Amino acid sequence: MTDDQQELVELLNGVAQGHLPKAMGVEILEATADRVVGRMPVKGNTQPYGLLHGGASCVLAESLGSTGAALHAGRDRIAVGIEINATHHRSATDGYVTGVATKLHAGRSLATYDIVITDDDGRRICTARLTCMLRDRPPAGGENPVPPSAG
Repeated sequence: MTDDQQELVELLNGVAQGHLPKAMGVEILEATADRVVGRMPVKGNTQPYGLLHGGASCVLAESLGSTGAALHAGRDRIAVGIEINATHHRSATDGYVTGVATKLHAGRSLATYDIVITDDDGRRICTARLTCMLRDRPPAGGENPVPPSAG
């Protein structure tokens, strides 16, 4: 990973402070518009039976796919998730799950990512697909976490 890519990853992880992905322990490991990798602990993200909550898998998937879509959209645009679907293949009870979001389509108005989530042993836990709408940034939209050189 280059210094610029490492700086972007650190920036993206810092932006998550105070938001749902950070509360769930989501950590971005690498990020480009084509591919985003991140992980999340199973502990603290389980349902009452001690299994990774399916909603937690969706949070990880949407966090990674939305990051890729935002990088594709660029500095003056935003990415808003409009559809997610997920198939839960097996359970996880400990360790981390790692997600890899891969760009399937990226145009001017939509971006779609395929997200595969695996456990520490490389077994597929979940397969998800996320579609984001790409829009112009509203005038009072706040600060965009994407640095000018990334968009």
